This record gives sequence, C-alpha cells and structure tokens, in this order.
Amino acid sequence: MSRKLKVLIGVLVAVAAVGFVFASPAVAKVEGDTIVFGAAVSFTGKYSTNGKHTKNGYDLAVKRINEMGGVKVGGKNYKIKVQYYDDESTPARAGQLADRLIKQDGIKFILGPYGSGPTKGMAPITEKYKIPMIEGNGASRALFNKGYRYLFAVLTTSEQYLAESINLLAEEFKKDGRDPSTATVAIAVENDPFSMDIRAGVLDDAKKWGMKVVIDDKLPKELTDMTATLTKVKALRPDLLIVSGHSKGAALAVHEPWSGQVK
Repeated sequence: MSRKLKVLIGVLVAVAAVGFVFASPAVAKVEGDTIVFGAAVSFTGKYSTNGKHTKNGYDLAVKRINEMGGVKVGGKNYKIKVQYYDDESTPARAGQLADRLIKQDGIKFILGPYGSGPTKGMAPITEKYKIPMIEGNGASRALFNKGYRYLFAVLTTSEQYLAESINLLAEEFKKDGRDPSTATVAIAVENDPFSMDIRAGVLDDAKKWGMKVVIDDKLPKELTDMTATLTKVKALRPDLLIVSGHSKGAALAVHEPWSGQVK
C-alpha cells in the first residue's frame, strides 16, 4: 500500500469518527461550516521529505472529501481542513505541538506525524487529553503495547515489514533444490526504533529457517555513508541484503557506488 493511500485512509477513518465525537462532550473545533483537524509533521529536519509526503496525502484526502460534499454531522454537511505545525523531525517537539494543538488551538482530532519517534512523542499527550489520533506512519510495535486507547493506526507494525523477504529467500532456495538453512543474510539498519523493529522481525524469521546472519550493522541516524557495510557485503557475498533507513538511507543504499553484488 502506498504512503499516500495509507494517509488517505487515515483521514477517512478520522472523518468517520467525527459523528461519534460530535455527540460526546469533546466537541470538534468548528470554524463556520468547517471541522478543523490538527497535525504536526516534519517540514524540516531528518524526516522533511517524508513529512511533506504525509502532508500531501492529508491534503489530497481533504480535497477529495470536500469535493464530495464534506462530512454530514447531525444533518448538516461540514467541510474539513487541517491545521499544520512543523515538528522539526523530533519527538520532543512533536509532543509540544500536540499539547499546543489541543490546549491552545482547541483541536479535537489529531492526524499523526511521520515516523515512529514523533508519533511516540505525541501519543502520551493525545492519550492524556483523550483526543483521538489517527496515524499511518508510526509503525514501531512499541507504540501498540502500552495500552493506548486513543491511538488508531492504519498500517502493520514495523517488525513485519521486511520479514517476509526471508520467507521469499527460503522459497527461492527450495526451488533450486537447496536447503534454506544454508542461506546467508546481511542486515544494515539505522539505529532508530522503527528500523530496529524491522531488524527484530528479520532476525526472528531468519532464525526460524536456520539462516546465518553474516552482517548485522547498525547505521548512524545521520546516515551519509554506507561504504563500510557495503565493503563487507562485497567480501562476504550474502544471499540477501536488507537495508532499512527511511528515504535517505534507502536512497543511499541504492546509489552508493560499489562493485560488489549480492548473489
């Protein structure tokens, strides 16, 4: 599922909740005939590219919903809009802005930021004030084992993202008449909650098949160079290389100039 489609679904789910919240003590913020949602996303900092994509997805959903007449609440049609702030790609700032949206701006519906870190920064705040947050970009499983009642996600948790690649490798080995337990795997992930969850899922599935992990590198958060990891890949020639590093890290892995190739 594409990132834009996920955030579009997120907005639609949030809109579906409008009628319920309107009927409860937590009345939505309304300006004229418009219901106002709030969002703190990354316009600057490490996640700025992804944050802008997130905003584009939200804006597309708002445009489509408004073109179809908005949302009907209590027999009246309302348009919707989103009030944005820049969380600067940091969890602490995301939490501060969630507090501002709720306490100062009177927002009663929150759309999630990009990334597990900023989402973790916002979740305790929305939970404290019992404000629903719909999100499609924070996939760390640590978000979903704390008993939050006001956090709603439209995505799978991150440990499932790339684990299936191990099963695919095993299937290919079987087709070739080889034992999947003889396969070798290289892992290179950024040292952040999202990517470390991806690593955990890959390690679990590799263990199930008895595969050997020959490289297990944790990349720096400010990722600018993967030469050391890719040099090891060239030397060891694993059957599968798995990289997790958001947009910047993924692009770097693809474009890094190196002559080695996985088998």
